[in-house]
Amino acid sequence: MVNNIKTHITIINLILFLFISLNIYAKAGSVTGFKLPRFVSLKSNDVNLRIGPSVNYPIIIKYVQKNLPVEIIDEYDVWRKIQDHENNIGWIHKSLIKGDRFILTINKNDNVKNIYNRPNGKLVGIIKSNNILNLEKCLMDWCYISHIDISGWISKDFIWGIHEDEIYNQSFYQPITNLYWKFVERVNLLIVN
Repeated sequence: MVNNIKTHITIINLILFLFISLNIYAKAGSVTGFKLPRFVSLKSNDVNLRIGPSVNYPIIIKYVQKNLPVEIIDEYDVWRKIQDHENNIGWIHKSLIKGDRFILTINKNDNVKNIYNRPNGKLVGIIKSNNILNLEKCLMDWCYISHIDISGWISKDFIWGIHEDEIYNQSFYQPITNLYWKFVERVNLLIVN
């Protein structure tokens, strides 16, 4: 009986240690309590990036593209320290950003990115670099994006605005959908061979 209690206490202590250890590495914003870093997007076509967290600091960049994704890396009062896709860092007033998620297609080796009907599926379109698209959901390696006249899956390797290991907006039935896609791939391989 005493050994059972010691074993249970050891297991509980181990679980608590792991839980506390994992939370130490998860940084939260001092103002909002939200996870840092995190992606957001610009609310308007006229956003100033400043050297410091006040209107008294000089403007270093003027963004003119609504919905451009940026990454919040720190918080101070009503100011958010951000980093953009070109590694520019500065401060933006919180009223100029929104939580809606967008991505930016980026140039890696070529200028055209393929969009598929499902991960590794049939090609449904192409898109060039430096386009801003709605981020609908992301799996480990693929994201479902949409724009005015196209939607589909694109590899995370070709976009900026989502963390490499981030899974975003995944539905509870996505694992079933993934199994279906694998089944379809195998059937297609059997038909081809």
